[in-house]
Amino acid sequence: MGNEQVAAAMAEAARAWVGLLTAEQRETAVGAVPSGDASDSERRRWFYTPTDHGGLTLHEQRPAQQQAAMRLVATGLSRAGYVTVATTIGLENVLDHSEGFVTRFDRERGRDPGLYYLRVFGDPAEGGTWGWRFGGHHVSLNNLIVDGALVSVTPLFMGADPASSELLGGAVNRPLARVEDLARDLAVSIGPAAILSDRAPSDLVTGNRTSIADGDRVIPLVGIWRDEEFSDPVEQAKLQKSSDAIDEAAGYGEPEHRALEYTVRAKGVPGSGMSPAQRDLLRALLGTYFGRVPEAVAPSYDDAALDAVHFAWAGPTEPGAPHYYRVQGPGLLLEWDNTQRNANHAHSVWRNPDNDFGLDVLRTHREHHHH
Repeated sequence: MGNEQVAAAMAEAARAWVGLLTAEQRETAVGAVPSGDASDSERRRWFYTPTDHGGLTLHEQRPAQQQAAMRLVATGLSRAGYVTVATTIGLENVLDHSEGFVTRFDRERGRDPGLYYLRVFGDPAEGGTWGWRFGGHHVSLNNLIVDGALVSVTPLFMGADPASSELLGGAVNRPLARVEDLARDLAVSIGPAAILSDRAPSDLVTGNRTSIADGDRVIPLVGIWRDEEFSDPVEQAKLQKSSDAIDEAAGYGEPEHRALEYTVRAKGVPGSGMSPAQRDLLRALLGTYFGRVPEAVAPSYDDAALDAVHFAWAGPTEPGAPHYYRVQGPGLLLEWDNTQRNANHAHSVWRNPDNDFGLDVLRTHREHHHH
């Protein structure tokens, strides 16, 4: 199956879903046509917190509509990617249990597997320009189709909270195990040259910014929500307290901020400076991000491309300690952190700093068609 087939499957699934919705549901479910200008700003807002991601929630849909929604979600993912997303949604019930079923976040239920949002942007006609977004706590999928080809799948975020939880017979549920362990093996193998700081940041350094720029630093948790403030001041105070506690636990000062801030020039050790065994680990690690999408649209890195991919780590390398890593190369940024909740709360994102949300392609497309 090639790129065009993936895009066609998305268009067919999106039309089927929208076709099942009532006129009222459609008002929430369908957004503006992707354009790359100001009218397109909502499509470029993304979150990984339990906030309003924008779109029609699973709660607001009948079972047949929910099934059609998940069918669209599946078109943007590999089988392993889909299992990971479905597991992440299910973990909301586990997290609720861990917290004593009391968390609210200014919503009826704070940890809610029904509060995942789907929105289609524009008209999913085959061969056209349109997009779709699916997201909720620890999931954000952003896809853009231009002239019938899937041109952007980033930002693509997957998280897990708890990152590790018990199963029967001593088995362990770790949805992002390989995303963490391969990087740790690589950090241990390379040694001090890969380590930017002995302290890990409290979250992804680039956060949920629409676009990434030189000098970007960690955003406090309280800053990664749709609304500036909750309507309930008690809930707002709780969130602020939690955010402050996370930052305090990270013990992060100006030297750490400087060491870890995002720079266009990649930090860490390049693939060209790695041994063959280390390069194999790096390639496998890339696979835990690129393997989230259907094979036909996953990037492939030959030896020359791998030379320019840098790897950097922050925090201790012992399993169970709070840690962070970054993989960066031309048109590529991967970030991972597992620091919160005593390092049992994982975030991972794949971004393309040059073309997140397909902005680069939309710009070219606009110039080509409107001049």
